[in-house]
Amino acid sequence: MPPTLDQLVRAPALDLLVLAGERNLDRQIRWVHTSELADPTPYLEGGELVLTTGMKIGRSSDERRAYVERLAEAGVVGLGLGIGLTHTKVPAAVLEAAEERGLPVFAVPRPTPFIAISKMVSSALAADQYETVTTSFTAQQELTRAVLGREGTAALIRRLAARLGGWAALYDASGTPVHVSPAPARSRAAALAEDVTRLRGLSAPASASLQGSGPHGERVVLQSLGADRRIRGFLAVGSENPPGAADRQIVASATSLLTLALEQSRALHAAEGRMRTALLRMWLGDAADLGGDDADGGLVRAIAADLGTPLPSGDVVVASARGPEAARLPFAERAAALGTDVFTADFDDTVVVVAPARLAEGDPAAVWERAARDLPGIVVGVSGTVAADPAGVAEGHRQARQVYGIGVRGDRTVSVYGQAAASLLPLLGGDAVRAWAEELLAPLHAHDAGGRGDLVASVRAWLARHGQWDAAAGDLGVHRHTLRYRIRRAEEILGRRLDDPDVRAELWLALRAAGEPEPS
Repeated sequence: MPPTLDQLVRAPALDLLVLAGERNLDRQIRWVHTSELADPTPYLEGGELVLTTGMKIGRSSDERRAYVERLAEAGVVGLGLGIGLTHTKVPAAVLEAAEERGLPVFAVPRPTPFIAISKMVSSALAADQYETVTTSFTAQQELTRAVLGREGTAALIRRLAARLGGWAALYDASGTPVHVSPAPARSRAAALAEDVTRLRGLSAPASASLQGSGPHGERVVLQSLGADRRIRGFLAVGSENPPGAADRQIVASATSLLTLALEQSRALHAAEGRMRTALLRMWLGDAADLGGDDADGGLVRAIAADLGTPLPSGDVVVASARGPEAARLPFAERAAALGTDVFTADFDDTVVVVAPARLAEGDPAAVWERAARDLPGIVVGVSGTVAADPAGVAEGHRQARQVYGIGVRGDRTVSVYGQAAASLLPLLGGDAVRAWAEELLAPLHAHDAGGRGDLVASVRAWLARHGQWDAAAGDLGVHRHTLRYRIRRAEEILGRRLDDPDVRAELWLALRAAGEPEPS
């Protein structure tokens, strides 16, 4: 770290005497500036140690106090006043003002040249810079070896946290913590959810410094990761101590390495995804025979094995899942985790999964419901059991797509072929069907609105009782002759005969689609 005032005044060769501001001797010196100007502040950046013989600090106490005030406002870390030329001792007004502002002031005896102080500080700064470079280079090598190892980004996060003496966390693009080190810091990483959300609204790379406002009062730096302005993830590091130059360099190196790793991972994932899609197309028979009859899929299996992607065999089920992109990826990951012989692929904005049938024995929907849990917008269609040859997988894919449509209409997350179509009624929720139903029943509603009978309820009760006059009349609480009159009147208004089974079916579906209540 840069030299401090305390280190400087402790150097025996300089023989410096601290006269004010002793409580702030831990301040770091960024540079030494010698000046005999009445106001040197236009030439300062902050962090300097100012040396002067006091020629222009003023004659009156007010002028001298003002001189000190200007230095303090400019961020000067200390003032050294040479004794024996202009002043025989440091003026009292200077010391009083410096003590009030907490500005360290020390007397520089005449035998000590200002150049000796500058040299000592310059040497210390050079040593600090060299240490920063060597430390950063060593850390960079260490982090690079970690990210190239078997554990990849997880190992890098562990090494980074150890290097900084704090904690570190890697988040995915959605802001979910992926790797956190050490493990007890996971709650700290999770507590930054709102800050990660705010950073997600900015193009990568972007950063936020949460000085003293972390979940445990520590200093936290949050950095988005990604190239081409697209966010691939986030890095958070936290420490109770202020970061030094070496720490900042280490974090910068980690950010670059993580960005590269995430971009490479994305590219590899995309390439693997295209490979899997091509395999699925071949399996479904969308590709050419590639050299001959492959009814049993042996050629596709051989290619898949060469690519390190073995296909399941025996009896399988095919699942077809659609939804927002943010939900499809975790669904695919969960499905792949069901077993080493589960095959997943992206196919026309759909995640297609081919899995051994044994994984869903007993309750075919349960395993897929768990995979889709907490993934808004995802809808899954699942086939029946089919053979794992091209013809069987193609049939399973057809079944899965078919019941997917039933699930969308019926507002179901998972629909299983052979179970999903137990009723046609859930499919009657569309606006077009409701409009048709309302138009068909409109003449009966118009009649009832005029107070001339309850034809809609009568037709519904009669249809519900399969045309049984006594039972339907009993449901309505009227005489059967009254019901016969109402049904004939309904036929006249609709211009249709209710003894026609097609008319009965249409009226019943219209009543159900329109949501007409059952007779009480």
